[in-house]
Amino acid sequence: MNITLSVSDEVVRQVRKIAVDRNTTLTAMVREYLESVAARDAAAREQAVRALDDSFARLSRPMGPHRWSRQDLHERR
Repeated sequence: MNITLSVSDEVVRQVRKIAVDRNTTLTAMVREYLESVAARDAAAREQAVRALDDSFARLSRPMGPHRWSRQDLHERR
């Protein structure tokens, strides 16, 4: 996929020089940065899910068998 970015000419010149020093391209640097942002976000989501699973495991308590039916719950008195 191609995207279009608006960046000042001065920033582009500076980053191209950095890219040359790193033996890469401006495009590769932008691609790597965006991939790292996506990877950090995925890792943060996975960590949040693991923390939630851990909380459920630590805080859940056995409730025993239920002795009610759906109809009992919705019975009006």
